[in-house]
Amino acid sequence: MFGKRREKKTEVYDAAGKIPVIRASICTGEKVAGFKDRTTGKFEDLMLIRNEKDLQAFIKEYGVKETEIQKEW
Repeated sequence: MFGKRREKKTEVYDAAGKIPVIRASICTGEKVAGFKDRTTGKFEDLMLIRNEKDLQAFIKEYGVKETEIQKEW
């Protein structure tokens, strides 16, 4: 019941195999950050982006440069 909190494990993404992407909905404006596999094109969503603070948290947590992030609609 009163156990230890688990620490978040920061994943290091494979730059050769995955592309950092922000998917945005045209209708609602909802943004989701994640990684897209280069070979299969499969998108893995990781974080909801509500504001600039969330975007900076995604960049810091996964070690991504802001210039590397692609946007998809």
